[in-house]
Amino acid sequence: MRCGIDLGSRSVKVVVMAADTQQLAAATVYETATFYREYGHRTDRGLAVDFAALGLPAVAQLTATGYGRNTINIVGATVIPELKAHMLGAIAQTGLTDFTLLDLGGQDSKVIKVRNSRMVDFQTNDKCAASTGRYLENMATVLGIGLAELADYSEQPVELSATCAIFGESELIGRIVEGFSVAELAAGVNYTIYKRIKPMLNALKSDIIVFTGGVALGGAIQQFITREMGLEVVVPAHPQLNGAIGCAVYK
Repeated sequence: MRCGIDLGSRSVKVVVMAADTQQLAAATVYETATFYREYGHRTDRGLAVDFAALGLPAVAQLTATGYGRNTINIVGATVIPELKAHMLGAIAQTGLTDFTLLDLGGQDSKVIKVRNSRMVDFQTNDKCAASTGRYLENMATVLGIGLAELADYSEQPVELSATCAIFGESELIGRIVEGFSVAELAAGVNYTIYKRIKPMLNALKSDIIVFTGGVALGGAIQQFITREMGLEVVVPAHPQLNGAIGCAVYK
C-alpha cells in the first residue's frame, strides 16, 4: 500500500492506494489543526503520523506535499512539490496526457499546462485570498448559506468589483442592502473567482481543463469556463483529493 498526504492550509487530505491497481483503499479529509493535534506527535526526527489512530492500513511508501511540506517534517515521508503532485494526480485520475490543470485550494490557485504528461508551464496566485476557497467560505458566511449551496449558483451574477477579499465582504453586504437575491449574489461571488483565474487560463490554455481542489466540488466555476471560454472542463472523481492521489502514485 502507498499513502499520499496533502498538507493543505485548510485541510489535510490522506489517501491509501493499492500499489498494483491504483485503487483507493482509504481516503479522508481532516481539518488541518485537528489532524496535527490528534493524529501526530513530535519526535526528534519530526512529526510522526499515528496511522493506527487514523484507522489506516500499514503502508510501504509515504509521500507528502502541500502547504505545510516545508515547515513540517513528517517522519518517513518523501516530500514532493505541490505542482508535481497535482499534475500526477490529474493524470492518474483522468488518463489524460495533454491538458491544463486548474486547482483552486483553500489559500491559493494554480494553473499548470501539461504536455505529454510533463509540466511545461505554470502560474500561481498565492498573494491574495480573493480567488480561493477561503474567500468563498467567507462570502457564504455573509450570505448565510452553506459553501456547497454557494458553489452551485451561476445564473445572473451580480457585478462585484472589489479585488480584495476583505473589501469584497463589504461590497457584498452593500449589494444585499440593495435587495439582490441570494442566488444572484452567490452567482456574483462565483463570477469574481472566475474573473481572477481567467487570465491565467488564457495564458496557459488547452482544449481541456482539468479542474481540481475543493472549489471544483461545486458547478459554478466549471459552467463559467464552459460558457464564456468554450473549453471542455473535466472534474475528476476526487477533485479535493487530487494532490494526495498524486503523492500516492509517485514513484
